[in-house]
Amino acid sequence: MDDLLSNEQTAAILGVKPNTLEIWRCKGKGPAFLKLGEHPSSPIRYQRSRVMAWLEQRTFASTSAYTAAARTA
Repeated sequence: MDDLLSNEQTAAILGVKPNTLEIWRCKGKGPAFLKLGEHPSSPIRYQRSRVMAWLEQRTFASTSAYTAAARTA
């Protein structure tokens, strides 16, 4: 079973502040997340495999590779 990570755990893996993930969610950026309920205060969780896949998609061998990828996005 895929681990479900809290906002804080995911932020630690990514090396960002938990607030950064909150901002990314509002802007439609960052790894895909799960909302566990309908209420605004329902918990948010991230699947470890999706976080790792998101990181993999952001791996580049050179800055020119990043620039080309940014143009197609």
